[in-house]
Amino acid sequence: MKRILLFAVATVAAAIGGSLYAQSVPEINFDANANLISLPSYGEVAGVATNSRGNVFVYARTGHGVATLGDERTFYHGGSRLFQFDAAGKFVKEIGQGVYAINFAQQVRVDPQDNVWIVDAGSNQVVKFDADGRFRLVLGRKPENIPLRPGPGVSATAADAEFVAKNAAPAAGRGGPGGGGGGGGRGGNATPGAGINGDGFNRPSDVTWDRAGNIYVADGFGSNSRIAKFNKDGDFLKTWGHTGSGPGQFSEIRGIASDAAGNIYVADAGNKRIQVFDGEGTFKSQIANVGTPQAICISGGSTQFLYSSNSNDSESMDHGEIYKIQLSGQVVGKFGKAGKLPKEFGMVNAIDCRTENDLWVGEVWNWRAQKVTLKR
Repeated sequence: MKRILLFAVATVAAAIGGSLYAQSVPEINFDANANLISLPSYGEVAGVATNSRGNVFVYARTGHGVATLGDERTFYHGGSRLFQFDAAGKFVKEIGQGVYAINFAQQVRVDPQDNVWIVDAGSNQVVKFDADGRFRLVLGRKPENIPLRPGPGVSATAADAEFVAKNAAPAAGRGGPGGGGGGGGRGGNATPGAGINGDGFNRPSDVTWDRAGNIYVADGFGSNSRIAKFNKDGDFLKTWGHTGSGPGQFSEIRGIASDAAGNIYVADAGNKRIQVFDGEGTFKSQIANVGTPQAICISGGSTQFLYSSNSNDSESMDHGEIYKIQLSGQVVGKFGKAGKLPKEFGMVNAIDCRTENDLWVGEVWNWRAQKVTLKR
């Protein structure tokens, strides 16, 4: 009788709010190689991704962002680099060197056509390069003005870059979120965090696509808490979400991913859950009890899996594991822990999972990307 009662309580709890809760979580055995690639310039690895040929792309915060004072504007540039490696880990080239948008690396993704996309929280921009590294599309616009910390000089460290991005002044624009404008989420909107149609991004965190090529941008690491949708040509279609804790509301969106059916998964870190939507933004379910999701990824193959990092906050090394989850919300298992040794993780900001058992993991604290192989 007691066992039946406990089962009933767990079933009711799982049904509340469309939530899917993990019960016991087994450990997954895995191997890791932290030395397969050697970065030309070391720094915080914000993003790692692979293409269909096995090439690896790393977007890293590698140096000092620089702010140059003009007559009426402050121009902020540099501070991050995008590297390409072959399947054996050999350095191939740098992509986008000197590009206007490359300021403070946040994420890199590769779409089904092998185009390489970067998400930059310093410039508030999402940029598409083709498979050969040529610029093809930009979403968003840099702020018109950037306030600087008081003090001598105009050079900014990587930490300053985050301050700059947080305090960037908004600017009016055209073409919907990302089509123009700088800040977003402020200036007359009664709904906190919803942004304003016509504004740009405010510290975007991630990007994904559906089968039709529609683009979904997670605009939720700054003052906005929303998802912006564009068509394949970059034309604005719609946004959904605002700051809050209810279904379809967000607090610190740190990642976004899509499955083969066109469902959109959002790492709602501030609310300690992953929310699931259809491609139009209709809430479907949520996955809880996987810690504080930061990096998320959905694997390829006929049976897809969701991976989510329960990453450290900036003040501790208490967590660091990565969860493997069925798309239904059932947790398969977890692997890894916080630390600096191989097979340990230090603030995972990126997961690439082109196949179910072969992953790349990008770590901010440990300045590296590890290749991870899960044992069947």
